[in-house]
Amino acid sequence: MGLWDVLFGRSKPAQPDLDRLFGLPSAAIALQAAAGLSPTGAGAVCFASIEGGAFARIRQEVRALLGADSGRDSGTVEFSEDGYGYSWLLSRRSPDELPSLVNDLHAVNTTLRDSGFGPQLLCSLITFRTPGRHPLALVYLYKRGTFYPFAPLPGRKRDNPLELQVRAALQDDLTIEPDLGRWFPLWGAPGL
Repeated sequence: MGLWDVLFGRSKPAQPDLDRLFGLPSAAIALQAAAGLSPTGAGAVCFASIEGGAFARIRQEVRALLGADSGRDSGTVEFSEDGYGYSWLLSRRSPDELPSLVNDLHAVNTTLRDSGFGPQLLCSLITFRTPGRHPLALVYLYKRGTFYPFAPLPGRKRDNPLELQVRAALQDDLTIEPDLGRWFPLWGAPGL
């Protein structure tokens, strides 16, 4: 950061550290112990839409990459677009394969970043279920380098007490986003 940045109050944004995703398997153990949450086996990557041939090439690369695992059916990878025009890649695995799911998401993110689409990366999420079968997502914000919990309820409501409980349970395992205003709702995100 330069002198002018200090004088004008500008700060450098946190650099995305894709390796932070590898903290999710140990965080899942803490979630199970603290709140009874268990992984569903679903994880997603959200990115700003990429147009034309570049997107087709990335899509093929990702399908080939994730389908390359021995015995993995490439049908467990789905692409979609939400109502806001953002692209989503959903990867599904068995709930007991959380480390492999994290590897999938990391590989997708790395492929996008290495292909020059790093600025289009928005977030990744891994979904969990409460004992009452309500969903919860742990969301990684690329531009902030932080995680936050998102617990949707029917009627576009949120389970704020559960989100705060998860924040407290994971504060030693993950870098939790301190600004609650940045805990954006991801209504209708694939995998939730």
